[in-house]
Amino acid sequence: MNIKENVDEGLRSIQSNLLRTVLTALIIAIGITSLVGILTAIEGIQNSVNSSFADLGANTFTVQNREQNNFRSGGRREKRYPVIDYHEASEFADRFRNEFQATVSLSANIGGAVQANYRSKKTNPNSSVIGADEQYLAINGYKMDFGRNLNKNDLENSLNVAVLGQEIARNLFDQLDPVNKEITFMGSKYKIIGVLQKKGSLGGGTDSDRIIIIPLASGRGLAANRALTYNITASAPSISDGELILEEARGLMRRIRGDKLGNEDSFVVERADAMAKDFENISGYLRIGGFGIGIITLLGASIALMNIMLVSVTERTREIGIRKSLGATPSVIRFQFLIEAIVVCIIGGIAGLFLGIIIGNVISNSISAGSSFVIPWLWMALGIAVCVIVGVLSGIYPAIKASRLDPIEALRYE
Repeated sequence: MNIKENVDEGLRSIQSNLLRTVLTALIIAIGITSLVGILTAIEGIQNSVNSSFADLGANTFTVQNREQNNFRSGGRREKRYPVIDYHEASEFADRFRNEFQATVSLSANIGGAVQANYRSKKTNPNSSVIGADEQYLAINGYKMDFGRNLNKNDLENSLNVAVLGQEIARNLFDQLDPVNKEITFMGSKYKIIGVLQKKGSLGGGTDSDRIIIIPLASGRGLAANRALTYNITASAPSISDGELILEEARGLMRRIRGDKLGNEDSFVVERADAMAKDFENISGYLRIGGFGIGIITLLGASIALMNIMLVSVTERTREIGIRKSLGATPSVIRFQFLIEAIVVCIIGGIAGLFLGIIIGNVISNSISAGSSFVIPWLWMALGIAVCVIVGVLSGIYPAIKASRLDPIEALRYE
């Protein structure tokens, strides 16, 4: 019997035990679904993070306050630095803009748990109010859905106008056009001039769809006597070396803040793509963990497949005896049972691939809205390879057991 006939015989045996084959393939499919699904979800989230920072540019960075910890490792109290105030932020923006022909934006967090109202409708108290200038949206990668951005007239006259995040606009207005309508938050009325496109929760430090952006001067008035912390976001596209621009910005801010030579910075300079790089490192560990979980699931599936193949050998003992008496060699018998195990694994693996891709994309879209549909070709190829390996490992012992049966004893088996 040649290889083709042996393969055909194995497939006929699978077809004659269709229910058992389907149940066995289902076990393998569940294992592959868990493997490919986890890895697809991680891939989708990673792509969403990368696309969120793609428009910011390698030379975009933020100057902000140094976060304070209560104690150092030795138990000593951490040195506290004053926050970046409006005058320091404005001086940095003017000088950096003039020296490097850069785009610079100033912003401040006016409120972090704000409730917005429109007539009888209101949002949950989880919106953020940001005071910013006209450069804020472009330099932070936001795009307008409809309406317009803040302009110089809004800023110079401290007008009560606002740009809404997508989720706030949807909650307050449903299908209505919110432009030129007034909403109330933090005790003041603001006219809506625009709505941002949906960005998702991985676009920045907070949920980018639950923000209200108002002119910086208006935000300063809204904060009343409360001291604000100012963030500076800058981008210098004419400078090719990202590290150089960061060092220039650090040196300028040290001079403005009066940091003494040898002392650490009293502020933090972070590149815009730092979060994306950090998440990429984290996602690498997540992939390893997801692969480990999937392999453990497949290990259980392979044990179940081996058990079923052993049952198949016992049920077909007389058939094996007949084939041996007609001249089938042990290698032919082994090959037939191995083919059966591998085919069952591949059938289950293909089903698991489709399920894993669908489930993984659903998970990634639920975590990071707006993620593109991901087809992980590498993980698909890996999944098929794993299926073949599982099939060989699960079928090798039953195949050897079948090939070693004594033909005379096998023919007597009832």
